[in-house]
Amino acid sequence: MRHGMVNRKLGRTSAHRNALFRNQLASLIDKERIITTLPKAKELRPQIEKLITLGRNDNVHARRQAFRIVADDTLVAKLFGTLGPRFAERPGGYTRIIKLGARRGDAAEMAILELVGFELKSESEATPEPEKKAKGKKAAPAADAPAEEAAEEKPKKKPAAKKAAPKAEKSEGAEKPKKKPAAKKKSDK
Repeated sequence: MRHGMVNRKLGRTSAHRNALFRNQLASLIDKERIITTLPKAKELRPQIEKLITLGRNDNVHARRQAFRIVADDTLVAKLFGTLGPRFAERPGGYTRIIKLGARRGDAAEMAILELVGFELKSESEATPEPEKKAKGKKAAPAADAPAEEAAEEKPKKKPAAKKAAPKAEKSEGAEKPKKKPAAKKKSDK
């Protein structure tokens, strides 16, 4: 009989599985959106929903129960300070699972697990707002800032190329004689 065989084992021992879910719960509370495999997302959903339900009722006992699962003060504070009040009027269903398709390497079904009401902050939306304000005030400083950023980016790329070149020189000339005597000492012992 299959009584009590509800959860997936995910090819891990129970301790490894518990650690995995605790880490994913912590990431989900922190970021409010994670990308994982579909079976892991389906197993994680009831656990995060129970934590958010605890977060709706802010008292010492609920905080201690949450701290047993997510042992981080800042995450528990966020759970009870931000997420609990946000979902106070919602009767469950705090998360959504969005299927992404198969992962390239092993064809594992991937999914996004995110909290309902999560809005992705894209860089393109955040960048135009300061530029528009800068253009409205003065157009010249806005034009200078991208030029300075471009100038800063170019030197960053050049030292990386210089770092690669000395390694090749060292490995050809100076490094090989040093390695050979060390190998002789090891072989003599």
